[in-house]
Amino acid sequence: MTFDAAEALDCRSAETHRFDHPMTHPARPEESIPLGDHTDSDDVFDDLVGAAPPLRAALSRLSMVAPTDATVLITGETGTGKELVARAIHRRSRRAARPFVSVNCAAIPASLIASELFGHERGAFTGALQRRLGRFELAAGGTLFLDEVGELPLETQIALLRVLQEREFERVGGTRAIHADVRVIAATNRDLQKAVDAGTFRSDLFYRLNVFPIEVPPLRDRAGDIRLLVEHFARRHAATLGKTVRRISRTTMDLLECYPWPGNVRELQNIVERSLIICDSDTLSVDESWLKSGRRVATSTDGGAASTLDGVKRAHILRVLEETNWTLGGPGGAAVRLGLKRTTLQSLLKRLGLEAPMSPVRAAV
Repeated sequence: MTFDAAEALDCRSAETHRFDHPMTHPARPEESIPLGDHTDSDDVFDDLVGAAPPLRAALSRLSMVAPTDATVLITGETGTGKELVARAIHRRSRRAARPFVSVNCAAIPASLIASELFGHERGAFTGALQRRLGRFELAAGGTLFLDEVGELPLETQIALLRVLQEREFERVGGTRAIHADVRVIAATNRDLQKAVDAGTFRSDLFYRLNVFPIEVPPLRDRAGDIRLLVEHFARRHAATLGKTVRRISRTTMDLLECYPWPGNVRELQNIVERSLIICDSDTLSVDESWLKSGRRVATSTDGGAASTLDGVKRAHILRVLEETNWTLGGPGGAAVRLGLKRTTLQSLLKRLGLEAPMSPVRAAV
């Protein structure tokens, strides 16, 4: 991964030990960074782009489970790429030559979801004028992806449990058992264990789905992947729009790397596409106002709004430091979470005036 995090965060190198206050810097012309091409690099796993440790951990689990027929439960926030993970599992499985069928369980009315999944016979209900095959039959020999599985109504959960246990189902209005030679991959942005505790999701179905869990990390925990993703989306959408983009504004890159991305990778992709649509040069830039809604959630240590770029950096880094108990190094340390070298993070802490609270834990770091 060729990513100069020190430059991206606009801090001085650890070797110089010069940490002038940013307000003393003279004004300088807008700088830009060349966009690389990582199409054939190790940072691209199928359509999943990134090299941050949390993503690499998820991809490692993906590689282990893909060749098997085990049921997989993919969890993660909206926009993190759960369907991309499901498709990657399918492509690396022995079922790759067979269909990959996707169903968004949240987008289908509760009264129709059983028919959608299992099909129906003619006359099964008003409007059922002919037999209709369901998604399980359409996915025969392949993979059925149940997105937002936590939204299934309880009666459909019972029918799905039977398929997973007995590998057979009946069409709505039918009496003949149909064998289900299908691998099931489910995904949700909900905490299914909490749903089980609340009585809205069956515990037996949860355990059947949760054979092999994979958690897709949010983009805010993959700061080091922002540049790779920007380059990936810029190349893809520039080709579609018939535009040429070779560079990205350094200010824009700083903004993108400090933004918390509540919409995750999907939001970043939309921002890049929007900027390309209005771009009239070969340098990509983003209107700062597009990111204000997310920046308002970042706060400085004194509780004020983080209205400056350094304020956003400071709030984001402080949050990660608190989550890691101010541990800088190691596999789960703040440096890894931020996609930085430990020395770079130490330099940035000095520049932003962040100092660890005195505690036995920090004393041992």
